Amino acid sequence: MCCNHESVDLSLIKDVLDKYADVKGSLISILQKTQEIYGYIPVDAVYYISERTGLTPAKIMGVATFYAQFRFTAVGKYLIMICKGTACYVNGADRIADAVMEELGIGDNETTADGLFSLSLVSCLGCCSLAPVMMINEDTYGSLTPEKVIKILRDIKAKEGK
Repeated sequence: MCCNHESVDLSLIKDVLDKYADVKGSLISILQKTQEIYGYIPVDAVYYISERTGLTPAKIMGVATFYAQFRFTAVGKYLIMICKGTACYVNGADRIADAVMEELGIGDNETTADGLFSLSLVSCLGCCSLAPVMMINEDTYGSLTPEKVIKILRDIKAKEGK
């Protein structure tokens, strides 16, 4: 299913749970804030959320795994999301994905050994007019070609001294 199991500092989400643990219907907010803090949803955090909210770990994981926004492993400094929606697919998303995978030596939902890049192929980024499109963290890149993607990645590597 998921999940690297490593101990994390649960005190980091104490304030989130102090605010939301007793608020009905707040699980998604708790999960979103937990992921903002850690970069993913750690197993230890699921159990801590369970203790504080009274929800079972299974219920929490059921909700968390239903939504594509939640991750269960740490991601690299640069999270690359490549849209595989219809407009992007028709305009060459597979070629874009292949170029990224070849350049970085990783597949979908993998992270480079240096922890710099993670790749996620997603259903839709909502930028159909820019197809094919990808996001790297908060930046959106559209009208992509394999050559443009490789240049973007190499520019990031150069900026990071890699």
